[in-house]
Amino acid sequence: MNVWTFHNPVSIHAAPDGLAHLPHILNGRECLLVTFPEAHALGLVKRVKSMLGTQLRGIIDDVQPNPDVRWLAPLYDRVHSQFADVPCLVALGGGSAIDTAKALMCVTPSGTFDALLDVLEAGALLPPGQHKALIAVPTTAGTGSEVTPWATLWDAAQARKHSLHQPWTWPEAAIIDAGLMLSLPASTTLASGLDALSHALESIWNVHRNPVSMALACSAARRIVQVLPTLMQNLDCSELRTEMAEAALMAGLAFSNTKTALAHSLSYEITLHQGITHGIACSFSLPLVMEMALGVDAQVDRALLGIFDATTHELAISRLRQFLHGLGVATDPADYGVNPQDWCQLVRRASEGPRGRNFIRAYA
Repeated sequence: MNVWTFHNPVSIHAAPDGLAHLPHILNGRECLLVTFPEAHALGLVKRVKSMLGTQLRGIIDDVQPNPDVRWLAPLYDRVHSQFADVPCLVALGGGSAIDTAKALMCVTPSGTFDALLDVLEAGALLPPGQHKALIAVPTTAGTGSEVTPWATLWDAAQARKHSLHQPWTWPEAAIIDAGLMLSLPASTTLASGLDALSHALESIWNVHRNPVSMALACSAARRIVQVLPTLMQNLDCSELRTEMAEAALMAGLAFSNTKTALAHSLSYEITLHQGITHGIACSFSLPLVMEMALGVDAQVDRALLGIFDATTHELAISRLRQFLHGLGVATDPADYGVNPQDWCQLVRRASEGPRGRNFIRAYA
């Protein structure tokens, strides 16, 4: 019997109108709301205000996609100067809102973002302290950030990204409310859904997989492949939104233990240099990566063939490619501004990165 562990400390609350559970989960604590600008027009900020009253000490409502360190720095310093006594953050939004909140929940000895950036660049740990708690309320079905400890912080000026991971950056709780996702436009629905598929598949072709992560990842991938095309034609269907929310959650739980692998490692340069949305950047290469993964491990092969109802490696790859093409997603790197020679170099660099080393091919 193989020796393995599975750990995830996040308390998950899934329900219709799950946002209404927020006061109970806060249990009287004061909080800051971290959200995206459109949350006002959608009535979400008003709902939170009416539920929490004076418990809501402040609102950060200008989170943009891919939070950049130059925007985060003054925000972090202001939060830890003006709201040092507020014990909890509520992140309401997609991965960028939750990632922003994960940066804000970390308390540095000096109370400044520069100190956090120094820790990130050194790959070190902050000292224990009164770090803030986080309740994550995703409004997209894809990032899995509500059940993982990681956050991606971007530095566009330096053309690089930072991966934040501290022992306390796990959310305390996640509220899964598919009703919050009904207003998502098609482009965001597609990108977030494909991000979730990437999380699921990357948890399978991963050196850190275990029986629990495999079961979650396989179930998530099957559901996404079945549901996402239909959802794209029925964006206002609450049942399909619920299916996708649950599938994305399972994929998040899977990669919370395995981390991502080669496709995500490839995606970071594509996003930084080509400006491609993360969900597309990490999914267009999935057929190419699956071709590299198949034939390395019998267990992985069985899982992938089962997900795509295929009897051969070639058929599984073809069906994944057809699935993406059917959603309007090109799978040739050239369509993303990367020529064949540059692609080979990108694959090599990505394979040598922290996420790339999680890919089973690296140990074949």
